Amino acid sequence: MNLFQFLIRIQFSKYCLPRNRACFCGALLICLLYVDTEAWADGQYEIVTYPGVSEKTLSVNSLRSIFSMHLKTWSDGTKIRVFVLPDDDHLHQSVSKEKLNVFPYQLRSTWDRLVFSGTGQAPIKVNSSEEMLNKVASTPGAIGYLWRANINENVNVLQIK
Repeated sequence: MNLFQFLIRIQFSKYCLPRNRACFCGALLICLLYVDTEAWADGQYEIVTYPGVSEKTLSVNSLRSIFSMHLKTWSDGTKIRVFVLPDDDHLHQSVSKEKLNVFPYQLRSTWDRLVFSGTGQAPIKVNSSEEMLNKVASTPGAIGYLWRANINENVNVLQIK
């Protein structure tokens, strides 16, 4: 390497390194914000039931069976009434993916198959968390999900194991 090439490299590094460092720091900051947002969203909701439901804990498989409309009664014989939010709702998507381990479109496909074959029915759709709270709190055998901030003493929170 001669002196001319050395000087060109120094000038190039003076110009490019600070710019690359700023781009790298910006990209790192965006990644950290995304990770923090995902961690905040996880676990900020709960599965809730009507206060008269005797179950306090459910397995993931039982929960999946309830929301896929295959399990139709609680252990005491009470009919299960499933309430869900619209497919494009953020809470519905989070519950589907994180608690039920299925995508919302897979749930919709299961419900449509039951309805169109005449072997079952789809869950009851509500339009908001407030409506979800009111329906679950007032319908015997009801199950749904809510953001923790919306939960009050009118519903029971299920532990999922």
